[in-house]
Formats: sequence, structure tokens, C-alpha cells
Amino acid sequence: MVDSQLVLNGQTIAYTCYAIAIILVMAWFGYSVTKTGKSNKINHGLFYTFVGFLVVLGVSLHIVTYNTIPWAPMDINRADIKPDKVFDITVENHQFILPSEKLIIKVGEKALFDVTSNDLTYGFGVFRSDNSMIFQMQVVPGHRNDILWQFNKPGVYTIRSTEYSGPKGAQMILKDVIEVLEN
Repeated sequence: MVDSQLVLNGQTIAYTCYAIAIILVMAWFGYSVTKTGKSNKINHGLFYTFVGFLVVLGVSLHIVTYNTIPWAPMDINRADIKPDKVFDITVENHQFILPSEKLIIKVGEKALFDVTSNDLTYGFGVFRSDNSMIFQMQVVPGHRNDILWQFNKPGVYTIRSTEYSGPKGAQMILKDVIEVLEN
């Protein structure tokens, strides 16, 4: 599985370039329409060439980045995957209730986080030590809320609520409770 930070960096660069190209076309169009002097006509062929280029570029970005999403293959084949570890987590009264003090996982193991809310809608997010998010899901009462994940790097991770559940929700942080160990 590709590291989600690498995917985020790549997509940030690609979509920033795409946005700059769109802004440049809009600026060129605006300048061409409002300039004084000879003619306010714009070259339709050039304009539609730019628009066609942006459409091809945008569709290409989506096609190229589709397979870089690290969790996509695991989600697509989820029915055939048996998790190595299952962690049943309950959320109630603005608190995460874990099955143990630390959730220990080995690099490469597939962990299923099965999270149940008994009162409100919460978020369940796992974060690196630099506070960047690895993954998150919404936890809705009365529904199945689980996520299958494979950690590829050792480290210590924090669980946070990523959904607004009232003022107390901002305090729903369990620091360094997931420990991923080298095999």
C-alpha cells in the first residue's frame, strides 16, 4: 500500500498545476475581452483549444490518480480479505472506549477498526505524530462503522474524533494509543 502522505503530496502538486492552468486561461480570456484598442474579439480556435486541453488534463489527472489511492484495492476486494487483528471500539459520552490500553499491530498486518457509537455521530481518525491524518471515518449510531487498514511503517499513532459532536468533541484525543511494530 502506498503511503497516504506520498499520495497527498503528489495530488497537491498535480491539482495545483491544473488550477494554475485554469486561472491563466481565465486571466487570458478576461484580458482579451476587456482590452482596449484594435479588437475585443478573441480567437475562438485558441480558446477552445485551451478548454479542450484543460478537459483532457483534468480527466487524465483523475485516471492517473485513481490507482494511487492507497486504500482503494483493499476496499474493492474487502469481501475476500480476512483481517489479522480486529479492534472493537465503542464511543459514548464523548469518550473512546478501547479494548486495551494500547492497540498493538505489526507492520503489514491488516487491522479492522470496528467502531460503535451509542449516542452521537462521532469521527474516528488516526493521526501521525506530526498531526497529519492517515485515515478517518464517520461513526454513526445504529450503523456498521468499520475500516480496514494496513500500516506499512512502524510508529505510534493518535486517535481523534474528526466529526463535530458538540464542544466536548474537541477533547476526544487519545495520544499514542496505536503502536505499529516492525516484524
